[in-house]
Amino acid sequence: MNHTPMIKQYLQIKERHTDAILFFRLGDFYEMFFEDAHCASRELDITLTGREGGREERIPMCGVPYHAAEGYIARLVEKGYKVAICEQVEDPKAVKGIVRREVVRVITPGTILSGSFIEDKRNNFIISVSREKEHYGLAVVDLGTGLFMVTEFAIDDTALAEEISRLQPSEAVVARDSFSKSELGIIFSGIFNITISQQPLDFFTFTQAYKSLVDNIGEEKLTENKLLEMTAAVCAAGGLLTYLKETQKTALQHLNAITVYKPSRFMVLDATTRKNLELTKSLREGTKWGSLLWVLDRTVTAMGGRLLKNWLEQPLLSAAKINLRLDAVAELIKDGFIRYDLKEILSKLYDLERLTGRIAYGTAGARDLNAIKVSLAVLPQIKEILARTSSVLLSKLSEQIEILDELYDLLERAVIDNPPVSVREGGMIKTGFNEKVDYLRSAGKDAKNWVAEMEARERERTGIKSLKVGFNKVFGYYLEVTKSNIHLVPEEYIRKQTLANAERYITPQLKEYENMILGARDKLNELEYSIFIDLRNIVADKIPALQKSARAAARADALMALAETAVEERYLRPSINSNGLIKIKEGRHPVVERVLKTGEFVPNDTDINEQDRRLVLLTGPNMAGKSTYMRQVALIVLLAQVGSFVPADYAEIGIVDRIFTRVGAADDLAGGQSTFMVEMNECKVIVENATAQSLIIMDEVGRGTSTYDGISIARALIEYINRDLKAKTLFSTHYHELTDLDQLHGVVNHTVAVQETGDGIVFLRKVIPGKADRSYGIHVARLAGIPENILLRADEVLNSLEACSPTGQSQAAASVDLSEISAFAELSVIKEEKKDVSSIMRDSEANRLSCSQEPVPWLRPKMLAILEELEGLDILAMNPLQAMNKLFELQGKLKDY
Repeated sequence: MNHTPMIKQYLQIKERHTDAILFFRLGDFYEMFFEDAHCASRELDITLTGREGGREERIPMCGVPYHAAEGYIARLVEKGYKVAICEQVEDPKAVKGIVRREVVRVITPGTILSGSFIEDKRNNFIISVSREKEHYGLAVVDLGTGLFMVTEFAIDDTALAEEISRLQPSEAVVARDSFSKSELGIIFSGIFNITISQQPLDFFTFTQAYKSLVDNIGEEKLTENKLLEMTAAVCAAGGLLTYLKETQKTALQHLNAITVYKPSRFMVLDATTRKNLELTKSLREGTKWGSLLWVLDRTVTAMGGRLLKNWLEQPLLSAAKINLRLDAVAELIKDGFIRYDLKEILSKLYDLERLTGRIAYGTAGARDLNAIKVSLAVLPQIKEILARTSSVLLSKLSEQIEILDELYDLLERAVIDNPPVSVREGGMIKTGFNEKVDYLRSAGKDAKNWVAEMEARERERTGIKSLKVGFNKVFGYYLEVTKSNIHLVPEEYIRKQTLANAERYITPQLKEYENMILGARDKLNELEYSIFIDLRNIVADKIPALQKSARAAARADALMALAETAVEERYLRPSINSNGLIKIKEGRHPVVERVLKTGEFVPNDTDINEQDRRLVLLTGPNMAGKSTYMRQVALIVLLAQVGSFVPADYAEIGIVDRIFTRVGAADDLAGGQSTFMVEMNECKVIVENATAQSLIIMDEVGRGTSTYDGISIARALIEYINRDLKAKTLFSTHYHELTDLDQLHGVVNHTVAVQETGDGIVFLRKVIPGKADRSYGIHVARLAGIPENILLRADEVLNSLEACSPTGQSQAAASVDLSEISAFAELSVIKEEKKDVSSIMRDSEANRLSCSQEPVPWLRPKMLAILEELEGLDILAMNPLQAMNKLFELQGKLKDY
């Protein structure tokens, strides 16, 4: 097909970037064609038009203004698209024919640096995974901040998926055809909206990867951190770096250091635990509000906020490192003057990590240089404040802050305090910094005087008192005369434009001076831009020192935030031990306490060890506070290992290697899993991965099935955890039959106290030794507002059930619920006992009639037929929609009956 030369150029460039939407620069617009135009017009809600692209062809087209392109690009990237930016790389005025164009950058979810997609206090990670022999290599980069980390995992280790889940990357880079779809699914399980970028296998060979790393980081640094001994990690890191260089078209000099880290040195928190403990997002809203991070984040810099979030997701396992943080927090708490001074000075610090990223990219503007200048002025004050401290960690941070006086002096002399956004239109450089700038700027000011003098002179010479000299971008300078004075216009005036009430003229002298004035302005803008580029390059040479200071300031900010929280929320320093003891006096839930009014939260004690009190069996009514209590214990332990003070009057914390949680009820319809299946999968993870050093939180295991099934599973789990795992465990339940397990060594009973008041109850929220004998479900239903006639009927049924209890005990003590008298529970043993439904129902009827004068209505033949139909269903072969339709059908039969 005969395309126009411009469309041919477009197609040639697009062929090299088939996985991206191509923003093709045409004048003041970025244009998109063909399928890209259809996609962009739909996603951006912009008009789809067309243009001639060759003989008898009109091709789809849409476009956005180049000066507003950043917002449009961000919207596409946030939706998972890649955007290739194609610019004119030649001056159109100096070229005949088609201007040469090249892709100058490919923006992807993992490489975008601005837009609403990028949160100030959250890292935007791009990762790479490589496989070599028996190991996976994982490389992690935050391109905006210069963070570069690597680690390795054994092939059969599930920790890789857990670490990726913690990082929540926006994009993952892998070698093309090196992983099967199923393997990728396992590796990236639980990560939604992630872009997988498959790249040539050559990127990930050890030779190519090593070369790429050496070019950016240097062989000496690679040898220092023993990275070369980790083949899979080298391949992942080098492959990722090559991909970034290919897409970003720049040297990425801020990726000048690489950190080797080992997840085994941190407490492991799987995705379920992070979600259930609401570390960084609340369960209900999915926002920061209501999370542990919301309580703790008193940071005043974006850098400190990002670091604090990472600390919460990676609690420490080393008692020595924990105590270093605790010592620093303790000093900041004790010395309020230092804490106040540090907070005030840190609040003036800009986000140096992301500023250095923009400098390295070459996208930093004059305002970024000014922000660096302000930050450089603040760093000596931060260093001085930290030097006044005595704790090891704070003193070390003071030493890590570098003072760059020469760079500050240069920027202070060169850049004005409030520079414009554009770096192409001048007005950035201070008067006195460059003589040529001063001369051209003076010429511009003189021009204004010359124009005013010419206007006065021409008025006097022509006698036209209303004559004025004006300027616009189309005609340049002109003389404007009203039509009533046209007869006074001299012969040398040349008519240029006619208006409704005036005429505009030019003169040779005016045009000559115009060329001089505009030439001076263009030269001034070009000179200022050139000086700005030189300044930016000088700053780029100082990136390593700036990054080092930024990291130290971020740590100081995070420690200050922990101290501020401890002071404001009345937290105390925990004692860290290695004997497995968890002893807490008057512990409080940090988030719930913050939400409630002062004094409303009821604190509780905890005493767990590895010997005779390793499993606490917690009973008590709904709404009494069991879940809050268990989560609070987990959060206090986690906070202690982060290096934070904790909400308690006393806390002795034995280091745990993992925290597991099995709480709440949620199904996974998309994955075809019922609530009970989700619950069992979570239990499976716990029993397969927990150790004697772990802390387990299990809430109401077994609720999603029949009572007998639930009790059996719960009992077996408790016995296994106590006997085989020996993990410290809090296990809450409404199955009161389980309380006899306190006969086992290591199991103790606790309950949440309640006070009965006539027909109602008062939740005392106090955890005490002992066991509950009632569940108070009807009382809770009354609190929820269930109609009284339903509650009265429930009381009647409960009394009937209590009378039928085989042991003569109360229904609550025996924990027999409605499912125990239903045929559904009895049908579960049909296959095992080889009985037919009819015999089961006859036996059931005989048993029930012995306790009731009236026959039980659901034992009649029609109900029996419904039960037989239900038993015959192959549930596992049905999808959720089919199951819902079948239930609706059976429900209709019940109503008819």
